[in-house]
Formats: sequence, C-alpha cells, structure tokens
Amino acid sequence: MHSYIRTHATESALLLVILLISLFLSFATENFFTLGNAFDLLNTSSVNIIFAVGLLVVLIAGGIDISFAVAASVVQYVTAVMLGWIGGGNWLFGFLLAGTAGIVLGAFNAFLIHRFRIISIVATISTFNIYFGLLMFFTKGVSIYDLPDWLTTRVVLFEHEMANGTWVEITLPVLVMVVCVIATWLLITRTTTGRQLYAFGDNPEGARRFGIPIGAMQFIAFGWLGLMAGIAGLVQAHYAQEVVPNALYGRELDVLAAVVLGGARLGGGKGSVFGCVLGVLLVSITQNGLNLMGVSPFAFKMIVGAIILVAITLSNTSIEKLLPLARSEGKRP
Repeated sequence: MHSYIRTHATESALLLVILLISLFLSFATENFFTLGNAFDLLNTSSVNIIFAVGLLVVLIAGGIDISFAVAASVVQYVTAVMLGWIGGGNWLFGFLLAGTAGIVLGAFNAFLIHRFRIISIVATISTFNIYFGLLMFFTKGVSIYDLPDWLTTRVVLFEHEMANGTWVEITLPVLVMVVCVIATWLLITRTTTGRQLYAFGDNPEGARRFGIPIGAMQFIAFGWLGLMAGIAGLVQAHYAQEVVPNALYGRELDVLAAVVLGGARLGGGKGSVFGCVLGVLLVSITQNGLNLMGVSPFAFKMIVGAIILVAITLSNTSIEKLLPLARSEGKRP
C-alpha cells in the first residue's frame, strides 16, 4: 500500500483533496452530497474527460494544443450538416464521421508543427483562431436545432427514483467517456506506440537517435486528440440536443488545468489516465461547489489561471532547483 502511494503520489494526493473538498461541500451546501448532484456531475463531466484524455496524449508527447475545443465545435457543426444532407444516419455513422473530421483537424496541427517546425502552442493558437473564425463566418452564429431523432433521443444507462419523486440518471455520454478512457489507457500503457510517445516527450533528441519516427509521434498524438475532440463534439450535441457554434468555446483552459493537475507535465514524458480523470473531477467538483455556494464564476476562472501558472512554473523549474535557491535566499543578511 505504501509503495503504491509513493509511486502514484499525484493520484493519491488528488484523491485526498477530492475527499476533503467533497466533505467540506457536503456541510457547506444542502445539495452537494446527493445522488442527483453526483449523477449530474458525472454526466456533465463526460465531455471534458473525453477532451482531457486526448490532450493527455499530446502533453505526454511534449506538445500542447489549445484548439481542440474549437475543433470539436467545427466537427459538431459539420457532422450535423452532413447528417441532414444524407437524411439522418445512425450512431455508428455519426461517430465515424465526427471521428474522421476530428482526426483531419488534429493532423493539420501536426502537419504545421512537423513540416514548418512551429512551436505547438503557437501553431494551435493560430488554428484556434482559424477554426473559430471560419466556423462563425460560415454559420453566422446560427444554431442547429433540427437534429436526427437518434442523436437527440436520451439514452439512459441507469436511473433511480428519489424519495421526492424525481428521477436521477446516468446517460450515454458516461458510457462513451468510459470507452474513450479505456482506449487511451490501452494506447499509452499497453502498446509500443505509447512507450514511444513517453520517450519522445521526455527526450525528443534521444528518441530520434533511437529511431523513433518524430513525425509519426506528432501525427499520432494530435490525431488522437482530434479523434477525441470529434467524439466529444458529437456527445455534446447529443447531451444539449442542439448544435451551438460557440458552445464549447473556452473549455480548453479548464481542460488543460485539469490535465496538469492530474500530473501531466507540460514538458512532456509524464502523465497518467487515472490522474487525468481525477484532475477533471476535481475541477468539476470545485466549480460545482462554488456554484452551489453562490460564488461568482469569475472566482473559478482565477483558480484555473492559478493552476496553469503554477504548472508552467514547476515544469520549467524543478523542485530540486527551487530548494537550494530558497536556502540561499534565506542565508542572505
């Protein structure tokens, strides 16, 4: 048990923090510690968790992408339009269409980064604006409400009647999220490609000397995030029962904060799926608790910004370097 805690320190710390925050919120609010709120948290967190496991692969490979939420919005809209053209479709065709479109957008990011040697954050800032600008230009901000019946019909996996007569339920997004989490876990822990992604993120030059194809690593990482973004976009359309062009705009920083909270290193070569999921849940629980307590949503944005700032600081300056600096500062007269 002690060895597990030592080797999974980040995940263990996150579990402890989640328990402490949940305990505090159960006393501070009336509705937090209820089955209905727990199910709502799980349903609403599903899309962000799908985003997060995709972003995790990019971070492991030493990259960073802030365009995935906007890419999901583009995929969402394109998929809805194409489904209208063909007269409906079904879930299988919808996932194939959305996943393929997402991979194409992710591969475009990888192409820019690999072909033109552009830093990933710069490339994805550019595509973030390109994707969002094109989406708003062609859609004029108009939402799509006329979606196929199969996409808007709620799929309930589990439901329970509360004492007050209301029903709480777990819906399809949770199942899709579980599949995406397991698929990502298998990719990064049970395949040669996953080991190569870790090696590439930890030491790109060393990975190149060992014969790991650099271009392939970038296309796999950003393509996987594109796939997850496409799936998340379709799931969001199902959950909201409409397609709003800017509905996912702004989620990228929340997801990034959650993933680095979960132990993913911005410098690459480190991160786990379990920590990633815990990071999203911690961010979701914090946001949910602040809402229930009536705290301004801007306070949550401050928390997200602080998380990213600390993560960037620690990724550039190790703890070992910080401690001697602190000791030398303390010795000064």
